[in-house]
Amino acid sequence: MTFQGFEAKDFDSFDIDGLENRMEAIQSRIQPKFQEVGSYLTEELSMLLGKEMHLHIAKHARRTKNPPQDTWLGIADNKRGYKKHPHFQVGLFDDHLFLWLAYIYEMPNKEQAANSFLKQQPVFKELPGDFRISLDHTKKDSSLLQNMNDEDLTKSLERFRDVKKGEFLIGRHLDRNDPILRDGERFLEVAKETFTTLVPFYNMSYEQIG
Repeated sequence: MTFQGFEAKDFDSFDIDGLENRMEAIQSRIQPKFQEVGSYLTEELSMLLGKEMHLHIAKHARRTKNPPQDTWLGIADNKRGYKKHPHFQVGLFDDHLFLWLAYIYEMPNKEQAANSFLKQQPVFKELPGDFRISLDHTKKDSSLLQNMNDEDLTKSLERFRDVKKGEFLIGRHLDRNDPILRDGERFLEVAKETFTTLVPFYNMSYEQIG
């Protein structure tokens, strides 16, 4: 693996005006890196999970006017798509990189996944203090898990279960200026470690929805 890391101009892609120009920057600067990172992590996750995982890189093909505010890759056990399945994400906004285990609103069986987490909530307290929870994959907003009490987590999981557009994402943020992002080998280590930590959560939910 010769991945060299992410740099300022990758994040600066989101400052470019216009759909066509911004997409050109995403395709030329970021997507080749996603291919490198995603290929490595897909192979690692396939071994960790004991099943074939598949890499999907967001194409933003449905956009006709507004340029994307972020971009990402998804890794799922389905070859045709990832949005209806639990999946691992690596992606960029203009100010940070995210590493998520993602359950987004397209999933047809969110209730089962949410209930599996609600029944085993104490396991969330075992996660590292810098892990975060997001309830909307389209927004930058997230909450540090260590700042959430039991009631906060319960309400987040119930919203994920009960609200049609409800989502639940758990993982890490890395600030765009974090030196880890400039060191390709170190970043891959952090990404692998993050996803390895989240594999039990993936498996926990998959027992209910798989």
